[in-house]
Amino acid sequence: MQVANTLSAGTKGHTTLRPMRETDLEACHGLSQHLKWPHRLVDWHFHHAVSRGWVVEREVDDVGRVTSGSGMLHQCGPDHATLGLVIISDALQGQGLGRALMQQLLADAGERGVILNATAAGRPLYEKLGFLVVDTLSQHQSATAKAPQLPLAQGSHIRALLAEEVPALLALDRHASGMDRSALLTALLKLAEVAVLERNGQIDGVALLRAFGHGHMIGPVIATNPEDARTLISHWINVRPGTFLRIDVPGKSGLKPWLQDIGLSCVDDVVTMCRGRQPQGGAQWRTYSLINQALG
Repeated sequence: MQVANTLSAGTKGHTTLRPMRETDLEACHGLSQHLKWPHRLVDWHFHHAVSRGWVVEREVDDVGRVTSGSGMLHQCGPDHATLGLVIISDALQGQGLGRALMQQLLADAGERGVILNATAAGRPLYEKLGFLVVDTLSQHQSATAKAPQLPLAQGSHIRALLAEEVPALLALDRHASGMDRSALLTALLKLAEVAVLERNGQIDGVALLRAFGHGHMIGPVIATNPEDARTLISHWINVRPGTFLRIDVPGKSGLKPWLQDIGLSCVDDVVTMCRGRQPQGGAQWRTYSLINQALG
């Protein structure tokens, strides 16, 4: 059973680290707004529904308990987990609360290898906790991107995912990511549209699109090569002209220069870090864009 822990907060009074409740999400959303993160309250609700979260509460005179920190861990089967939405308010910075929060999240992960995407501010703490850099991640966005309508070879077309193809999509994601994200993808499919690249009767790639943040998020994109990934991304840009679109791509995808060329500007670069066992995707399928920075 998860219980609350009272922590020291220097001269700032007592703080408590306890499991996150749904009633905490509005306050957590406020923390992310202070950082100018794009997450809507509904995005926090989705993340909470698929993750285990903790909050840091601080006692404030004449106010009561104030939510001053957050973090969420999503378990990807028995071997891996992703960690995100780690925030400590400005008032509590430098007092060891970020470390305490991270240690609790890592305890929840158990023996799983843990993946996160780290800002420059968070990276030193994560390195002290045993995380190593394994890649980079670039965040791209625009409402004015223009992608060429890439020609499809004979026997190829893009269509919607059929209900009976969901198990195949989940298997593709396991192969590409090296993680069992079936529960997360199943939840995501209730909110997303899916573009399928079919070639000679076989699925050769998929790209999801869903409402997120300031507009819509493209991801994950799963394909066997960069050309097919570009084809799927171009499809969503052309289907949704004038829509604010965001896509988070790993450095190893090689897509960053092309995205900038078509008008999806890079607005942030972070590093992807891993502690423990690193996921190993298969040789055929690759993940060319993430679900988002916090969920991987």
